[in-house]
Amino acid sequence: MKFQFMELLFGKNSPKQMIPKVTLLAVLAILLFTISPLSNPLFRYHHSSSSSSSSPSSSAFDDLNESTSLPSTSITMCDLFTGEWVPNPKAPYYKNTTCWAIHEHQNCMKYGRPDSEFQKWRWKPNGCDLPIFNPFQFLEIVRGKTMAFVGDSIGRNQMQSMICLLSRAEWPIDVSLTQDDYFKRWRYPSYNFTMATFWTPHLVRSKEADAGGPTNSGIYNLYLDEPDERWAAEIASFDYIILNGGHWFMRSMVFYEKQTVVGCHYCLLPNVPDLTMYYGYRKAFRTAFRTIINTENFKGITFLRTFAPSHFENGLWNEGGNCVRTKPFKSNEVQLEGMNSEFYMIQMEEFKSAMKEARKKGLKFRVFDTTQAMLMRPDGHPSRYGHRANENVTLYNDCVHWCLPGPIDTWSDILLEMLKMEGVRSARERLHPNTN
Repeated sequence: MKFQFMELLFGKNSPKQMIPKVTLLAVLAILLFTISPLSNPLFRYHHSSSSSSSSPSSSAFDDLNESTSLPSTSITMCDLFTGEWVPNPKAPYYKNTTCWAIHEHQNCMKYGRPDSEFQKWRWKPNGCDLPIFNPFQFLEIVRGKTMAFVGDSIGRNQMQSMICLLSRAEWPIDVSLTQDDYFKRWRYPSYNFTMATFWTPHLVRSKEADAGGPTNSGIYNLYLDEPDERWAAEIASFDYIILNGGHWFMRSMVFYEKQTVVGCHYCLLPNVPDLTMYYGYRKAFRTAFRTIINTENFKGITFLRTFAPSHFENGLWNEGGNCVRTKPFKSNEVQLEGMNSEFYMIQMEEFKSAMKEARKKGLKFRVFDTTQAMLMRPDGHPSRYGHRANENVTLYNDCVHWCLPGPIDTWSDILLEMLKMEGVRSARERLHPNTN
């Protein structure tokens, strides 16, 4: 697949064309020589007594040597989102037996998955190397900040992965405002960093209208022009928002706008036109972006974490489909097509439009593109290893979420590099305040 997300956003100008080399060198020089190592989180190394006391006594990161334990000052300036998976015998960087944050349904090794090679790969962008996630560096960069994962359970899957990766530096404390596991908050006291998850699978206000529905998986009423207030009312207090959504839009839905039914996706109701799931998907993201842009006092960075494809084979998710592959695809072995391509393109189109509006208000919108990388990882899902073999549960084979440890850990590698890029971008904006 050859999706060039920068071209979608900015036209034919490549990132290298957009950032003159002289400017880039000046920015890097400022970062390296005029900023004190004691005051800049890219260079500062913090290790407090409280941090060490809450860290595991036997680190799951012991295979990292001392040099990679220290924050790296390198900054990758390339397309992070197009590349290949390459072997990484040092991985994984934590174990399922040492991280309590792993949801049972993603604890694949606990429930008998016989192979472990799916854990031993890293993402290699074309044209550069992506450093392995450094928990100390990440926590220094986000010191005093807040981060919200807004979307479906894949967002929660990502946050659980990050908790496990950060465990070398510090375990968080639960500061949730509710007992509901769908809305969790975790705080890292030594760094005054808080991250939260807001489970909102449709992003807009929705409610289950029929537990059965035409597909026996529920039919939902979606109010496409109204955001889900459970997250919308909270976002002004966050410095980073990581927005995602996708898989729930495949279910049966009835669409409302201005409190009136306008259509549906496979609802089979009389006199209700089928507008397809793509109509609801587009409108939901449009509403979510508009809500963020119009939120008073929000000054943070919004990341669109793009759609992560599932990998059901030999049937749909509720018709016996499974995922049994044990190795990643190469980039020339798989293409983004069909539903996956439609979801991805809708996200990118709505993002491009929203980003223009956000710029007018001085807001930062960024693409966190995981689509190609995860399209190539059919081997990383729990499949049937999300519960005991003989357990009496009504769960389908899971080819949507990701085993922990597993491929989703790479999202933290990418996110950290993007945050470092933000430092470069901020320095460039200070040098040239009138340029976009």
